[in-house]
Amino acid sequence: MKTTLLKSDDYTRSPWKNGGGVFTDIADAHRADVPVKDWDSLLWRFASTPIVAPGPFSHMPGIDRLQMVVDGRGLVLRAPTREFDEREPFTTVRFTGELEIVTELEAGPVEVVNLMARRGAAEIELLALREPGDRPLAAGTHLVYAARGDCRVRLDREDVAIPDRGTLKVELTGTSKLTLVSGLAVLGSIRLVG
Repeated sequence: MKTTLLKSDDYTRSPWKNGGGVFTDIADAHRADVPVKDWDSLLWRFASTPIVAPGPFSHMPGIDRLQMVVDGRGLVLRAPTREFDEREPFTTVRFTGELEIVTELEAGPVEVVNLMARRGAAEIELLALREPGDRPLAAGTHLVYAARGDCRVRLDREDVAIPDRGTLKVELTGTSKLTLVSGLAVLGSIRLVG
């Protein structure tokens, strides 16, 4: 097991693929055989971003996406054949990067967390940890993001304090157990496949 505490001051910023906003890049992975890290080499990315005005989402062929509102409320994603309801914070929606999506803000700007992965390269999961309790972790990479204020977790028997907007990155080769002790966190899990 390898753990790394990522602090918000260390995050990088990058433009959305369509140039309509800016991501806060928390953690990502790219193919090792490429000299330049870009959207084509992306294996997975965990990021937060404000959505301050209605508009189109970036077109991302081959990318699976999970998204959750962590600040604000009233976000709806509209695609030609369906709607993704994120009106309530900490609701996870799953969609593909090929979908033509336009955002609708019913109650002002929101902040969202995104977990994206190249289809066929990784399996992803995104969920809110709101109540103290245990959660099993499988082999893979897990990101525990302190979405609203500081939080405390226990990983096996070690207690870890995660500052507001900080992230505990956990890389596992086997199974483990995560316990939310206090606060509220978002857990992003990535398992590389193939």
